Amino acid sequence: MAQRVVDVLVPVALDQAYSYRVPAGVELAPGDLVTVPLGARLATGVTWAENRRPNPRLDNRMRDIEAKLDIPPLKPELRNFIDWVSAYTLSPRGSVLRMALRMGEHLGPARERVGVRLAGAAPKRMTPARERVLALLADGLARGKRDLAEEAAVSPGVVDGLVDEGTLESLVLPPEPVARAPDPDFCRPGFTAVQREAADALCATVVAGGYGVTLLDGVTGAGKTQVYFEAVGEIIRRGKQALVLVPEIALTSQFLDRFAQRFGVRPAEWHSQLSQRLRARTWGAVAGGGVSVIVGARSALFLPYAELGLIIVDEEHDPAYKQEDGARYHARDMAVVRARGADIPIVLVAATPSVETEVNARRGRYARVHLAERFGSRQLPGIEAIDLRAEGPPRGRFIAPRLAQAVSTALERGEQALLFLNRRGYAPLTLCRRCGFRLACPNCDAWLVDHRFRRRLVCHHCGFSMPRPPQCPHCQAADSFVAVGPGVERLEQEAAELFPASRILVLSSDLVESVERLREELDDVANGRFDIIIGTQLVAKGHHFPKLNLVGVIDADLGLANGDPRAAERTFQLLHQVIGRAGREEGIGIGYLQTHQPEHPVLRALVAADRDAFYTNEIELREKTNYPPFARLASLVVSAGERPVAEMFARRLAAAAPRAEEVRVLGPAEAPLAVVRGRHRFRLLVKAPRAFDLSAYLRRWIAAAPKRKGNLRLEVDVDPQSFL
Repeated sequence: MAQRVVDVLVPVALDQAYSYRVPAGVELAPGDLVTVPLGARLATGVTWAENRRPNPRLDNRMRDIEAKLDIPPLKPELRNFIDWVSAYTLSPRGSVLRMALRMGEHLGPARERVGVRLAGAAPKRMTPARERVLALLADGLARGKRDLAEEAAVSPGVVDGLVDEGTLESLVLPPEPVARAPDPDFCRPGFTAVQREAADALCATVVAGGYGVTLLDGVTGAGKTQVYFEAVGEIIRRGKQALVLVPEIALTSQFLDRFAQRFGVRPAEWHSQLSQRLRARTWGAVAGGGVSVIVGARSALFLPYAELGLIIVDEEHDPAYKQEDGARYHARDMAVVRARGADIPIVLVAATPSVETEVNARRGRYARVHLAERFGSRQLPGIEAIDLRAEGPPRGRFIAPRLAQAVSTALERGEQALLFLNRRGYAPLTLCRRCGFRLACPNCDAWLVDHRFRRRLVCHHCGFSMPRPPQCPHCQAADSFVAVGPGVERLEQEAAELFPASRILVLSSDLVESVERLREELDDVANGRFDIIIGTQLVAKGHHFPKLNLVGVIDADLGLANGDPRAAERTFQLLHQVIGRAGREEGIGIGYLQTHQPEHPVLRALVAADRDAFYTNEIELREKTNYPPFARLASLVVSAGERPVAEMFARRLAAAAPRAEEVRVLGPAEAPLAVVRGRHRFRLLVKAPRAFDLSAYLRRWIAAAPKRKGNLRLEVDVDPQSFL
């Protein structure tokens, strides 16, 4: 009788599964996790399919499965999702599988926790330290040895001495759960009638079950989070799991606190900052049904849920949901796909939805639940434009007099002010005042950004850094370099001169020491320990600062002229979100937009608080120019160490494109960022009708393309978000 053969998919950047023999006596089914030999090492893989017709020519080279792992198998729903994502994005199946198997090497039983409790025997001698230990254990409960020592403020040796004398006895404690069970009725919120209606609508979708997409939108501060928490509570009551995707897990400290206030405990978390052991325990708890709510970054979408019942995508418009390397996917779009495959409801949440989502809601593909007012009838912040052509700041300054006066007034009232500039560092450009030479990155087609706090000039694309040179390498002039333009560090310097008595905090990703430190700083802002906050887009993502009533945008034009088809949409969303931080509790909020073009449609819509007008104009423009969501795009970027090599291959690649009347292939052209990390880049853009199978077209094209040699690289991005 022939030995049984199965195909095993391993988490490496390959599209194919490998065939392995199943040892006698091993029961194996699709989805089971196994250990298999892969080259000279052992790898964890997933049994993908039965191979009933193995290639006889490979029989001598076929190897046996090493072991079946005692881990819940990947369900058909997740395996189908992995196959779908791979086919749609043209990513190798193994690369997509790797995102589902990010549990590290620490699966299995948790490490034993040793605890102690009172045993009855009196200690031979009593000390103040021993008294504190015994007082804590007088309730008869067991405690972990380390926890007990910390709580009693004694050394572990004090606890060990009491164990040795028989006063305490040791015992093995049950493993600490990854997250405790949330109570859906722990603290029911007092909703307004509008919020109650919205919460009931979301709960109705949960009760009805089945696939469906709902857009929960509304003004900033309308209580959208508390509303969708009711749907999460309904899922918990039904014994199923809820996934809440957030764009930046590092910024969710306030969110986790609000979850705990509502449900009594914090949820399980999933993000890159977890320790390896906690990552493994969380992965196992999700697969085994040990946690009911996961809050995570985009990779949480690929976890092996035991019984997923609801997906929430918070801030669904956020660009952070797009994975820009490896398997390139958009977590919001793939979340909709996973919900459809699992036949469960999904809720997309935003104050400023993406144009794609807004079009789907307007055309009835998505249901819409709208919150038109802030919680507690608080007013939305008013918005004023400051025309820098008429009332700009003095030369060498960046805060206009009207904004400076508004900040001074806010500080006198004991309120906070936020100055927003989406530009890191001290200055974006450093040049020689004598000859005009500009300091550029040697590896990228980009200027070096001056970072005064770090005393380095830094490239934000490859990470290259250097100290400022003492003389110009072009004209040899000494001390001739001057900073041009503002970054948040330079803005901090100006604010300190204008408001010397104020406490100032700069929030920028360059200055983040750790996730914990960032969360502490955000809590400090919320608790009023700083007067002026100067920040990049870090400060725009859903934070609640009770004392913040003034927001000043230093350069509202910054994102409007970069050639990105989504530039207007992103600028509107970002500025709407950051101004929405103002006036969320006491007082009236106001936002100032410093701009050289107050007549721009984006800025006019913001000042008029006319969100619908912006979306109507943007949707009409997209439809007229045939851009997403009314068409499909794909980006192909060819790169190589030498410019002629990259250009020649890009031209040959364009010539190999399959002919199709509906498809336009634009390029090749030098990418806007022509050199990154020493690699020269050429880009082709493919434009196709919305209903066209673009992924299949790209597969045919790549199969017919010339073979790549040497250091040539081809990156394919279906539905690109970045056009650099």
